[in-house]
Amino acid sequence: MTRRFQEARDILQTFVRHCRKGIMPNAFFDGGSEPVFNTVDASLWFVNAVYKYLIYTADLAFVRECLYPAVKDIIHWYMAGTEYNIAMDEDGLLNAGSPHIQLTWMDAKVNDWVVTPRHGKAVEINALWYNSLIVFNTISKLLEKESAFTALPEKIKKSFQQKFWSESSGYLNDVVSADGTDNSVRPNQLLAASLPYSMLTVEQMRRVVGKVWSELYVTYGIRSLSPWDPAYQGIYKGDRVKRDGAYHQGTAWSWLIGPFITAYRRANHYNAASREQAHRFILPFRDQLRDHGVGYISEIFDGDEPAVPRGAIAQAWGVAEILRAYSEDVLEIQPPALKIIEEMEGG
Repeated sequence: MTRRFQEARDILQTFVRHCRKGIMPNAFFDGGSEPVFNTVDASLWFVNAVYKYLIYTADLAFVRECLYPAVKDIIHWYMAGTEYNIAMDEDGLLNAGSPHIQLTWMDAKVNDWVVTPRHGKAVEINALWYNSLIVFNTISKLLEKESAFTALPEKIKKSFQQKFWSESSGYLNDVVSADGTDNSVRPNQLLAASLPYSMLTVEQMRRVVGKVWSELYVTYGIRSLSPWDPAYQGIYKGDRVKRDGAYHQGTAWSWLIGPFITAYRRANHYNAASREQAHRFILPFRDQLRDHGVGYISEIFDGDEPAVPRGAIAQAWGVAEILRAYSEDVLEIQPPALKIIEEMEGG
C-alpha cells in the first residue's frame, strides 16, 4: 500500500537470517539481546507476507533468491516437527504447544499462569497452515520448481471442516486438543475467512462474520471473547494480573478489524452494499487518530462500549491492518501485480 518495497525487503531478510528450525522470532529487543521464539504463527505470517510482497511487486527474483528457501524450510520443519511441540498431525492439521507455554498471539502469561491456554490445534493456526501450503505450491509453480505437497491442502481442508466447523452453532471452534474441543466464541476464526486462501464456503464465511459482528464487534475493534462467555472481562485496567487477565478475555483489538472487514466483503461477494458498510466500519478510526496517540491507532480498547483506548498508543499491526483494509476492501485498490501473478500461475 505504501510502496516502501525496499523496507519490506529489509524486514523480510532480517527474519530469514534469524529463522531457527523453521521458527521465526516472536520479538526482537534493543541492546543486542537474542530474539525470543515462543510462537507458532510468526513463521506462517511470514509466508503470507512473502505472498503479499509478491502480488504487490512481482519481484520473483528476490523471492527465488532470498525468500523461497526460507518458506520451504518452514514447511519442512512444521511437517516433520520442531521446537515447542509444533508438528503436523496425521490428519494434516498443525498441533502446537503445551498447557505451560503460550504460542499463539493470545499469549498473556503472569508468572506460571497461562491466561488463555490454546495448546493443540488452534483455528487460526490451521487457517494459516493451509494458506501457507497453497502459497508454497503457488510460488513453486511460478519458479518452475516441483512441490511434493500438492495433495496435502485438500487433506487439511477436509480435516478442518470435520473438526472445527459447528453446523448447529454456525461458527468455528477455537481449539481442538486431546483435552477436548474449546468452542469459545473468539475472533481467531476470522482468519479462516479472510486469508488469501480459505477452506470455508461462502455460506460458512457469512455465518462466521455474522457471529463475530453480533457478539464481538465494537466501535474500534473486535473483542477477544464473547461477552456472553462467563470468563469475559470487559474493562482493561488495574494491576498486571487484572490487565493480563483481560488482555485476551474480552479486550477489543484494533488489528482484528482488518480481517473482519475482508471476511465481510468476501462473504458478500464484494457487492456495492458491502463496500459501503466496510467504509462505515472504518470511519470511527478517523476520530481515533486524534485520541490517545495522535496520528496513530491504539493497540487495544475496552470490550465494553464506549471502547475506551488502552495499552500502547500506537501499534504497527493495528495501523497496518486498518490501512490494508481501507485500501483493498474500501477503495478497492488491487495489488498491482496480482493479475500478473495469476496469469503466470495459470500459464
